[in-house]
Amino acid sequence: MRPGPSAFYVWIAVAWFPAYDLLRQPSWAGALGLAVFAAAYLAAIRMAFGEGPAWAPLVVLAAVTFALGMAYGGKWLYLCPLVSMACGVVVRGRAVPYALAGVTVVSILVTLRSGGGEDAVAAVAWGTFVAGVVVHVTLKLFEAREELARAAVLRERERFSRDLHDLLGHTLSLVVVKAEAVRRLASRDADAAARQAGDIEQIGRRALAEVRSAVAGYRGRGLADELAAARLALEEAGVRAEVMLEEVRLSPDADALLGWAVREGVTNVIRHARATGCAITLRDERERVLLEIVNDGAAQAFTRGNGLKGLAERGAAVEARTEGGRFVLTVAVPK
Repeated sequence: MRPGPSAFYVWIAVAWFPAYDLLRQPSWAGALGLAVFAAAYLAAIRMAFGEGPAWAPLVVLAAVTFALGMAYGGKWLYLCPLVSMACGVVVRGRAVPYALAGVTVVSILVTLRSGGGEDAVAAVAWGTFVAGVVVHVTLKLFEAREELARAAVLRERERFSRDLHDLLGHTLSLVVVKAEAVRRLASRDADAAARQAGDIEQIGRRALAEVRSAVAGYRGRGLADELAAARLALEEAGVRAEVMLEEVRLSPDADALLGWAVREGVTNVIRHARATGCAITLRDERERVLLEIVNDGAAQAFTRGNGLKGLAERGAAVEARTEGGRFVLTVAVPK
């Protein structure tokens, strides 16, 4: 899940350091400036994740921060990285490197102007630049992941559309031909028309069954059905199956996702792992459900892969590893 504004609000706690200086040496100007700083920072973050323009509070934030840094120095310079973080959230596109570089250079000048030495300049410059880069890169990674997920959903829809077209195209064409034959024969040969109508009924029933089968495969059969099918498939393949489940209340999406994970994971065990035993465990972990599939054919399973990339694209946390001569696949799904 992409981080929201609350992930950045907490960094306002950095303002405690200059606030502590104010408690020791009260200053109305400093207190007012710190209040403006906090309001501008929170507004910039909130508006960056909303629909309003965040440039105005960002400019105010930078101006107030650098003015306070020049006036007071010391711990007030700790506020400079927050300006960089706000830039990483607000600024987009090719302007990001220039904005971060500009904020870093100004923070260096402010540190020098406030009487800071070489160590202070290096610490402030490094902290300011890295804070903005980390925020920007993190948000870009989440955006890339969301884009991959949207592309995966689009590909799945296109695949389903093609399957339905291939499935129904020939059938509907045949129904049209049969219906035309019924219309022509109705007035001349009732028996022949009835036979053609019977063919249409058979074709329609068969098409309905095929569509239901296709939709069931597209949606998945759910966790309970997939576990039953997995146990049977493992036993038929000569793999000892062990299933341990905790009672968990799942949403329909989570149930379908876990069912898909069981199907893909067990298919991988049967096809590639050369395992003799497979254990499937489901645990309730408060906000999420953890599915674990363990088999003793670790080397073959690990080198072949497990084909579960689609789960990660749909929001599941997937991890595959070898552990003590076994191959362990874990899939965590939000409830």
